[in-house]
Amino acid sequence: MPASIAKPKPHLRQPIRDFMTPAPHSIGRDQPLSLAHEKMRGGGIRHLPVLEGGKLVGILSQRDALLIETLRDVDPAEVAVEDAMTSDVYLVSPDTPLGEVATAMAEHKYGCAVVMNGTHLTGIFTTTDALRALIGLSQAAGLS
Repeated sequence: MPASIAKPKPHLRQPIRDFMTPAPHSIGRDQPLSLAHEKMRGGGIRHLPVLEGGKLVGILSQRDALLIETLRDVDPAEVAVEDAMTSDVYLVSPDTPLGEVATAMAEHKYGCAVVMNGTHLTGIFTTTDALRALIGLSQAAGLS
């Protein structure tokens, strides 16, 4: 491929928008956990942004959903997503550098970063996306 049209090499200063999963699946806070679990299984995903009236109010991880579902006398069809979600969400803008997001996720053990453009849910950056970015960086550096 000629250098003039070569794909740019990934770099830690590149914006997270270049690495995120755009338009992620989401769920309403009043929806049952059983529906969330079905969406996660069907989509092969582990994190669902939780919305209320189109606004982000939390994040539901597969681990949190499974924990609640395994409690005695809990019917996932009767428990709302808001009972298992966390409202403490790591938010970043699409322009936040990859290195900054990866550092924060590692330091705080976040499973994902929710990418917001103002109040609009733009994407999600998960540990799987981070691994893909790492692969791209190592290939660009000639390490793989």
